[in-house]
Amino acid sequence: MSTRIKTRKTNRIIALFTAALVAVCAMVAAFTQVTVMADAWPDDVDVSSESAIVINYETGAVLYEKKADKQQYPASITKIMTALVAIENSEMDEEVTFSTEAVYNTEGSSIARDVGEVMTMEECLYGMLLESANECAYAIGEHVAGSEDAFVDMMNEKAEELGCTNTHFNNTNGLPDEQHYTSARDMALISAAAYANETFRIICGTGYYEIAPTNKHDEITYLRNHHSMLYPLKTSEYLYDGCTGGKTGYTTVANSTLVTYAERDGMTLVCVVMNASSPNHYTDTANLFDYCFENFTLWNISENETDFTEPQESFFDSDANIFETDTAMLSLDEDAQIILPVNVDFSAAEKSVTYGTDSDAVATIEYTYDGVTVGSADLTISELEDDIFALPSDGTASADASASGDAADDSPIEIPLSKILMVLGIILIIAILVVVILFINKNFYILKHRFESGRNRDSMNAMSKREIRRRKAEERRARRRRRKW
Repeated sequence: MSTRIKTRKTNRIIALFTAALVAVCAMVAAFTQVTVMADAWPDDVDVSSESAIVINYETGAVLYEKKADKQQYPASITKIMTALVAIENSEMDEEVTFSTEAVYNTEGSSIARDVGEVMTMEECLYGMLLESANECAYAIGEHVAGSEDAFVDMMNEKAEELGCTNTHFNNTNGLPDEQHYTSARDMALISAAAYANETFRIICGTGYYEIAPTNKHDEITYLRNHHSMLYPLKTSEYLYDGCTGGKTGYTTVANSTLVTYAERDGMTLVCVVMNASSPNHYTDTANLFDYCFENFTLWNISENETDFTEPQESFFDSDANIFETDTAMLSLDEDAQIILPVNVDFSAAEKSVTYGTDSDAVATIEYTYDGVTVGSADLTISELEDDIFALPSDGTASADASASGDAADDSPIEIPLSKILMVLGIILIIAILVVVILFINKNFYILKHRFESGRNRDSMNAMSKREIRRRKAEERRARRRRRKW
């Protein structure tokens, strides 16, 4: 007979136990962790841009920073936030109509749209991110929120949600405004969040794009990505091996700004440089990428962490197969990674455990090295099989079905575990009641005699106590009479 048990309810039963066990493991790890002598966090790279930062996309670790919290004018890298908010709040096939304000209240980069022109949201995003078209940014904001001001409010709300602390947007396109600023660190947070969106990744990594003829333009509009490190631009002297996209920016007050994404050997980096003199925004970015790819490496946590699997592994990965499954009761996120300098072993990372950080996690393990947070992993209770007993189908019924010419139904009869437990509980209660009734019936007179004997004994004891109190009272009265005489 085959049985399958879903352990969602079982997981609830063992949740407290496993959390306590993790706590013990953490304490053991803290006392047994070997201190590994290693070099400090590397930072030997020259950057001429006033502000710069590089973060590892997989872990969020900051690999390099220079004045990363200084407020700077972002120029057109603002459009990364515009794109993120628009993608999250619209469909790509929605039709966007260019208003008079979108066409005439913007200046600078443009793809020469006309009032009343209609394009899809996807086409507008390509125009904004590849050609940095300011009228597209304005039209996107109006379409999504009803007005540019309302859309800007959405941008600021998103920035706060992402944890930005030095950012305030005042328009959708990045044109000069004293109330429009951000920092390299905040821009890295925004850029990483945008890169997590597949639609954004595709658009910002596209070298060329064609906008089909519209109601105002009879010819195709050709777009070319302005980012000179992206490979589709074959003629650029700043091509970078592994560059997957990004966004350029420039105004006279902001100077050159640049956001760039690059990937090598499974490691993705996000680089932001601000207030740079051209072409230093490209050379600084290339130097930072080279430095980070050469000096850091990723480690998979579940493949290297031992403090939370040994010696409990034989318990979590039980061969006993109690629940008809080999799945571990506790597991680390298989995709979680940490990033460390190339000459540093995984064991050199310090770890701390936080409990109850997520509804699905027993705990979160956070790793640091040389004071820098380098990654984290959730420790969860594994999802096992459905908690149902599967009983084989009735062989007799199958035989009957075969005899009648119908195909036999060999699928198991599934009975929920909760109903089985409820029936077993009712049977147990009935059995206990039956045993009690039989016992009372068999020993009725003995029990009655003991009850009455006990009651009589209590009565006699009570009478004896009253008699003792009466005699003592009588003696006290006699003593008082003798004293009077």
